Amino acid sequence: MTKVDPDFQIVTPRLILRPWRHRDLSYFAEQNADPVVMQHITGVLTQEESDAYVQQVNLHCARHGFCKWAVEVPGVAEFVGAVGLTYVKFDASFTPAVEVAWRLNRRYWGRGYATEAARAAITDGFDRIQLTEIVSMAVLPNVASMKVMERLGMTRAFEFDHPHHPEGDPLRRHVLYRLRRPATDRA
Repeated sequence: MTKVDPDFQIVTPRLILRPWRHRDLSYFAEQNADPVVMQHITGVLTQEESDAYVQQVNLHCARHGFCKWAVEVPGVAEFVGAVGLTYVKFDASFTPAVEVAWRLNRRYWGRGYATEAARAAITDGFDRIQLTEIVSMAVLPNVASMKVMERLGMTRAFEFDHPHHPEGDPLRRHVLYRLRRPATDRA
């Protein structure tokens, strides 16, 4: 297990990515109960499912030293969503892999927070964690997330069927994007 300092932060010009606090749970549950936020993911979550998700995030962080961090915007909101890195949890042609992902409360969409936070998480992944590649994925109708991936400098790699979604499920077909650590940064 990797111990992450409870005061660990990734700070950007507008955001703080940080470990989760107990009071984040109600904000995250509200966000996960929004059908618009969850339309391209899994469908809405109950409070218990949302809390279990955060518990898994915290376990991932303890195990690996990185995770989907809680994101706050000082002076605006103490919690706007979750952004960060996690190991992909299924077998595919591109795994093992670390994915950058984001899930923001709809009230904070369209402000560039997902891109800014994801860029900071990627930098942390390449610099502190020493990853050589980071992937991201989205269901095909999720054009907004694909635009974020492109703003991050990621390259569209290929489409695939997500194994957690059965045949005929509109969330099954995904696209994978990749980003390699720049050669000048490699040890």
